[in-house]
Amino acid sequence: MNPVSAALVKGLTRIGPRWLPFADAASPELPLGRILRLSLFQVSVGMATVLLVGTLNRVMIVELNVPATLVAAMVCLPFLFAPLRALIGYKSDTHRSVLGWRRVPYVWFGSLLQFGGLAIMPFALLVLSGGGVGPVIYGQIGAALAFLLVGAGLHTTQTAGLALATDLATPATRARVVALLYVTLLVGMVASGVIFAWLLTDFSPVRLIQVIQGAAVATMVLNVVALWKQEARNPARTAADIERPAFRTLFRQFIARPRAARFLVAVALGTAAFNMQDIILEPYGAQVLKLSVSGTTVLTALLATGALAAFALAARTLAAGVDPYRLAGLGLVSGLVAFPSVIFAGAIDAPDLFRCGTVLIGFGGGLFAVSTLTIAMELEEGVDHGLAVGIWGAVQASSAGIAIALGGGIKDGVEALVGAQALGPGLSDPSVAYSAVYHLEVALLFATLVAIGPLVRSAATVRPVPSTRFGLAEFPG
Repeated sequence: MNPVSAALVKGLTRIGPRWLPFADAASPELPLGRILRLSLFQVSVGMATVLLVGTLNRVMIVELNVPATLVAAMVCLPFLFAPLRALIGYKSDTHRSVLGWRRVPYVWFGSLLQFGGLAIMPFALLVLSGGGVGPVIYGQIGAALAFLLVGAGLHTTQTAGLALATDLATPATRARVVALLYVTLLVGMVASGVIFAWLLTDFSPVRLIQVIQGAAVATMVLNVVALWKQEARNPARTAADIERPAFRTLFRQFIARPRAARFLVAVALGTAAFNMQDIILEPYGAQVLKLSVSGTTVLTALLATGALAAFALAARTLAAGVDPYRLAGLGLVSGLVAFPSVIFAGAIDAPDLFRCGTVLIGFGGGLFAVSTLTIAMELEEGVDHGLAVGIWGAVQASSAGIAIALGGGIKDGVEALVGAQALGPGLSDPSVAYSAVYHLEVALLFATLVAIGPLVRSAATVRPVPSTRFGLAEFPG
């Protein structure tokens, strides 16, 4: 090889680590192609999330005229299973199976639950709105069942899937693998948001049914491909005669770790701060800024785009040894810029400022999420990965569900006061009800900074460095 060719090849092999921010997530034990295929379960989770908190809440509130409080309750139903994520993680750690699988059965049955919920959801929503055949109560029961099934499937699939990814990754690449999985979650949300916005440009009940049922089919396809030949069978590890510690014992050991309790409080407050707006963001754009169904559906894609940038930043900075508590604090500060931007956008009728604020909400929330998940994985010395992921997920998802319910309830309550002129003529604008929720989120962000401040380390975190670099030559063709 002549000197020019040698220099060219040497330069190309450096493209992977430099321009592909997650290239170093790969290792000889877990190639990048296998990671990307496994991450497809996160794409299905992101697709369902866009439907639940992005498209359907706006359609139910604006097009189907369902009260926001009822919509908030429906959207929060999936979070009823959130506290069970710790138990799901523990069960997948200690699963008994003659086939030798621990994670695969939970991802599979979670996929089936998710498919079933999405399959019956559109018909239940039409009856709920009064546009179908039968009493509205049947629609309420059917919609509740659909949301519950989707919630159970989401939490089961994601908890077991993240635990499987953590099992497969090496300690040196674990943080970057986790970040990559969340990038695919956000990519799924961005792509789904754009596709749903395009499909629902000419909204009709029939089109809504087609979109949701198409998402159900896509869920099964993506998750089957993701699971194919990922977990090696090990019957010795799942044998029935192996002694397994009780869930309560392992949970107490985890909570007793230094800084763990304060950390979980910070996770709960920060998650609530970033998620309280989930139920009202699209209606705010529709009622205050007069955006169309397509325009508000794109907001979920903007949220995901901001979070995608946050995950790319987290992958690089965490690998460089930056304290994840500091990175989580940066996400909180981003939220303190984002929510005032959204408030002022309604006051001055500035849709572009609203969109910028939406991107910043996604960026701050994404940075906070990936940083706290990394911290949770560092706390689990001697604990199986499923329990660590499950406890973090249980706290995060439970806080998100409670915050979403409160967001819808506060919005409706303040809106009733505004309609009755109880707040005076100066607070009679429709944006007042939404603004109350956004101001509460700002207060929660400050409370989270207070909680997480003492946990910040003064020195950089030391993490193992991969023994081999991953360049262009190892990238899957």
